[in-house]
Amino acid sequence: MSVIPLGRGPEFDRIRAIARRLGAHAAELGDDCALVDVGGTTLALSTDVSVEGVHFQRDWLSPQEIGWRATAAALSDLAGMGASALGVLAALVVPPVEKPALFAALMEGVGAAAASTGGKVLGGDLSRGDALSLTITVVGTAERPVPRRGAQVGDRLWVTGQLGGARAALEAWKGGRTPAPGARERFAKPVPQLQAGQWLARQGATAMLDLSDGLAGDAAHLAAASKVGLVVDIGALPLHPDVLREAFAVGETPGVFAARGGEDFELLVAMPRTFPGTDEFPLSCVGDVHPGNGVAYFEDGFELRLDGYDHFA
Repeated sequence: MSVIPLGRGPEFDRIRAIARRLGAHAAELGDDCALVDVGGTTLALSTDVSVEGVHFQRDWLSPQEIGWRATAAALSDLAGMGASALGVLAALVVPPVEKPALFAALMEGVGAAAASTGGKVLGGDLSRGDALSLTITVVGTAERPVPRRGAQVGDRLWVTGQLGGARAALEAWKGGRTPAPGARERFAKPVPQLQAGQWLARQGATAMLDLSDGLAGDAAHLAAASKVGLVVDIGALPLHPDVLREAFAVGETPGVFAARGGEDFELLVAMPRTFPGTDEFPLSCVGDVHPGNGVAYFEDGFELRLDGYDHFA
């Protein structure tokens, strides 16, 4: 057994403790996906849990959106490994007072998200419990898997899409406000970046992961796994248009707000220094790989200390 080096935080202390207890009963842990070679094909497998009251509130989203969002979060792990999707398995826990129509509506969203990436619903399980939750297991294949380890000194760091939109919606709800439509869409119907992940893998990506816990949290895992230091320019982050208003409301600069925001499900990727960028999809250069360890964040010439989302805070 081994565990890929992870960044700091209570959630990752728990993963390290689990790995120690499993010992020889576990394969290598700590990447976005597990990789299994089967007859010359590399399967990519991952699982993700979405829990009412932790990841969403039912008065924010329709059942279909809850199903889509939970599935997209799991599919994003495939994107972070440069894999394609074969399908998903869904395990639903629903309070016993709910009618069967809720199961069907949740699974409608699960199926739509799977189909959007070329996959199918492969099966699942149903149970009852005190709170609504969805556990989504994804199955894919990877021609050239790109794990978190592998970034080299001199590589540049790139981010797909825009950051901060999901947090903008979350902060609006928490403040008793209606989110802007674009921000709500980013929270309710995130798009896993599978095609971008596969394209970046083919272009020689050295390390990659999906941004589920925010750049400020996830970048530390890439640095730890690759045993390098990262320097990130907060001013270079691609910001969702609705970040400005919500950043002002919580007293943060837009860049810091976006860096701390989780569940954008974009990709952070290290590419060789010769990589020129692309017009295939939105991709922004946000930093560099240096000797050392950890992540240094700079904004307007000042170094900042940033942390991402903590599941156990």
